[in-house]
Amino acid sequence: MTRPERLTQTERRERTRQALLEAAAVELSHYGYAQVNLERVAKSAGFTRGALYHQFTDKNDLVLAVIAWSRDTWLHEVGPLVAEQHDPVAALLALARGHATFTRRNVARMPIALRMGFAGQDHPVGREVERTYGLLIERCRGLIADGQRAGSISSDTPAEVLAPAFLGALEGLLVGLASRAPDDRAPDLEALAVRTAAGVLGLSGT
Repeated sequence: MTRPERLTQTERRERTRQALLEAAAVELSHYGYAQVNLERVAKSAGFTRGALYHQFTDKNDLVLAVIAWSRDTWLHEVGPLVAEQHDPVAALLALARGHATFTRRNVARMPIALRMGFAGQDHPVGREVERTYGLLIERCRGLIADGQRAGSISSDTPAEVLAPAFLGALEGLLVGLASRAPDDRAPDLEALAVRTAAGVLGLSGT
């Protein structure tokens, strides 16, 4: 008979934290920052509100941690898919495909909800979400510029303009489909993301 897995206190705390972060990400995606309900987040994760406050001091602390968790998870899961491509166009299409898979966690609306919610405000959460988004924009800008120099991206639109258009179109697609049931979004979500990305980049035959 297999004995139940025995976790250390540190491991239990980390599992609790991860569950709360994922639940908060879904909450933010559905309701935005202003309507986040910490008791609902805790209940969704299977814990009490007290357990949440044992991990995070307040709503700002939780949301900043969610932004960091989302960024780090994206880099861990999508980053290698992009890095293993030697061609900038292949890297951009891999990014689109991987980003679509990432949003299957029902967190597609979270980044745009936070950016819109804090637009024009000087707030720690707003500053951090814009900084994180800026890093992704810059990564896309670099790949697009590389593709233009290599001739694989024929659009003469400056990379500084094409990068936010690329991400904006991708986000629009994924947010638009986020309200559908997961089974309705599969299995063509990734293929739609690739076609959308290819269209913005002016690629043919993708």
